[in-house]
Amino acid sequence: MKKRKGKRKYIILGALAFLAAIVWLNNTSLFYSKDTKYKILAHRGLAQTFDISKVEYDTNTAEIIYPPEHPYLENTIPSMKAAFDYGADVVELDIKLTNDGQLVVFHDFTLEYRTNGKGEVKDYTVNELKKLDVGYRYTADNGESYPFRGKGIGMMPSLDEVFAAFPNKEFLIHDKDGDMETTKVLWNRYLRKMSKEQLYKITVYGDGDSEGLDYLRSMHKEMKLLTKKMMINALLKYELVGWTGYIPKELHNMELHLPLKYAKYLWGWPNKFIDRMESVNTRVIIVEGNGKWSEGFDTKESLEKIPEGFQGYIWTNRVDKITK
Repeated sequence: MKKRKGKRKYIILGALAFLAAIVWLNNTSLFYSKDTKYKILAHRGLAQTFDISKVEYDTNTAEIIYPPEHPYLENTIPSMKAAFDYGADVVELDIKLTNDGQLVVFHDFTLEYRTNGKGEVKDYTVNELKKLDVGYRYTADNGESYPFRGKGIGMMPSLDEVFAAFPNKEFLIHDKDGDMETTKVLWNRYLRKMSKEQLYKITVYGDGDSEGLDYLRSMHKEMKLLTKKMMINALLKYELVGWTGYIPKELHNMELHLPLKYAKYLWGWPNKFIDRMESVNTRVIIVEGNGKWSEGFDTKESLEKIPEGFQGYIWTNRVDKITK
């Protein structure tokens, strides 16, 4: 009897060891190349940066910039061109709806944060917004000086201008309004007219609920989309079944913005996971910090944190520094 119990114990232990080996082999990235070949996503093009530790939900970041090290202003055509010239594969930009039913590239909920205007983007036409100075409020010394004042007049671009300037480039579009009206304008006025090849290079993400993005999904089944809620729900399902290699349908045709400190807990991280996501048209981007304030890999030193052999995308606010 004792021999039989002992044999059964070894059989169970052997089966568990075999299962553990299968799970490990199915999720390890050990056999991937050690050559690190990540791609770069430039947040708002090449922007002025600031002390992220000072940021709250209503902080005017234009008023807390570091002393400028380059002449570019976020979300402008020159800043996007500079980002691409420095080697960015994708540029992220922010859109808001105007009074005359067009989309312009601007981040803040109020014009007063960055420009010499007042109110919101939706209060003005594109031509009226073109008269504003998008560099008006930038200061690195608590208002003692304004190094970009007078240099940003006419530089708030329409989305039409962006697509005309960079017809073959990839963009990540942040829908800052987060409502159905803006999303419908984005599709009907801009994206619907694109070729299949152009549309493949467009990804859209938004804040809050996903009503607008649900509309985009109904218009185009394979467009890469993202909200925080979508990502959390999809990744929770993946954590339950990902060890098998199965990819829940919620993770198909998405964009994932993953804080590096948490990404390591995903099944197959890093490159097995990235391969799985690419197989279902989902792009993986790693960010610094906890993912709350768009922290990026902005220095050569920060690049040392990237996993060896990483094949996905990295988020940066200073593409000029990390590619020199």
